[in-house]
Amino acid sequence: MFDLVLVGYGNVAKRLVSLIEERADEWRCEFGVLPTVIGIATRRDGPRYLRAEFGRTRATTALEFIREACRRDRRAARDASLVVVETTTLDVQRGQPAIDHVRAALAGGAHVITANKGPAAFAYRRLARAADRAGRRFLFESAVMDGVPIFNLVRETLPIVSVTGFRGIVNSTTNYILTAMERGQRFDAALAEMQARGIAEADASLDVDGWDAAAKTAALANVLMDARITPHDVTREGISPATGAAALAAAASGRRLKLVVRAEFERSRGVAARVAPEALPADDPLASVEGQQNALLLQTDLLDEIAIVQRGGTLTHTAYGLLSDLITIARARRRERTSGRRRRSPSRRDRR
Repeated sequence: MFDLVLVGYGNVAKRLVSLIEERADEWRCEFGVLPTVIGIATRRDGPRYLRAEFGRTRATTALEFIREACRRDRRAARDASLVVVETTTLDVQRGQPAIDHVRAALAGGAHVITANKGPAAFAYRRLARAADRAGRRFLFESAVMDGVPIFNLVRETLPIVSVTGFRGIVNSTTNYILTAMERGQRFDAALAEMQARGIAEADASLDVDGWDAAAKTAALANVLMDARITPHDVTREGISPATGAAALAAAASGRRLKLVVRAEFERSRGVAARVAPEALPADDPLASVEGQQNALLLQTDLLDEIAIVQRGGTLTHTAYGLLSDLITIARARRRERTSGRRRRSPSRRDRR
C-alpha cells in the first residue's frame, strides 16, 4: 500500500510503527496490505535504507536522503504510494529544517505527514500550494492537541463553515504546572515531573516561555483562519516560578489561572493572536481543564462556538494523529483509483 520514509525516529515515530503493527488486521481488511518502512533518517545515526534493493545511501543529511529516496523508490513516487513521515523537533526561529524536508518530499512525489508544528506555523500557505501542484497530501494532525482531529474536523466535517476565532489551552506542560502550583507544588518540581514523563519539550523553555503554544496558535490561525503569521507574530507571555503567586491568588478569588491562546480578526491588522496567562471565571469552559488536559473553543459563523476537549495526552495519542493522516491518504488514494482518476505526479516544473 505505502512505502514510508521516517525522518526522525524518536518515541513518536516508533509508536507509529508499533500502532501500524497492532492494527495490522484492520489495515489488511480495509487496504489489503500494511505500510512498509523503507528508510529511516535520524540526527544521531544518519540515514539508512531498510530494504536491500535500494542499496546503501550516499546521503549524509535527512534532506539529501529524502531526495534520494524519492528517486530510488520512483515506482512508489509515481504511484502516489510514497509517504515521508516528518517527526523532527520544532525550530521556533524559522521552522527549519522541517520546512525543507516537506518541500523536498512533495517535489519528489511523496505525500507528507508530520507532527512538527514548524511547517504549518511558518510556511503553511507555500507548502499547501506545493502539495496541490504536486497532487500530493501535506497533513499534520499531530501538530496540535496530539491525535484530536482539529484540522480534520474543520476540513472534513464543517463544509462552508468559517472559523472566525478561537481560544484554548494547548500546552500540556504549562497547564499541569499551573494546576500543580494551585495545590502548593513548586514550579521546578512540577516541570521536572513533566520532563520525566516525556511530556515537556526537550528544551523546556519552549513550553514555559510560551513558544510551543505560540507555534500551535500560528498553525491553527494559518490553517483555520487563512492567516499569514508565524510564531513571532503572536504576542507571547509565558509562565515562571513567580506565576505561582498569581495562580494561588486567582484560586482564592474563585478563578483559575490558565495559559490561554487566542486568535481573532481585527479590522486594522487581520488576524491578531496572543498567548498569555489569564485568570478565568469558574464557569468558563477552559477553567475546568486540569493537569495535562487541553481544550480548544472554535468560534464559527454558522455554528457559534464549538468546544473540543482532550482529557489526556500521551505518546499513543500523538502517534495516532500520524496514523490518522496516513489513513486519510490511503482512503483518498483508494477512492481515486476506484473512480479511475489518479492525482498527477509532479512535473519537472513542480520539482524546481
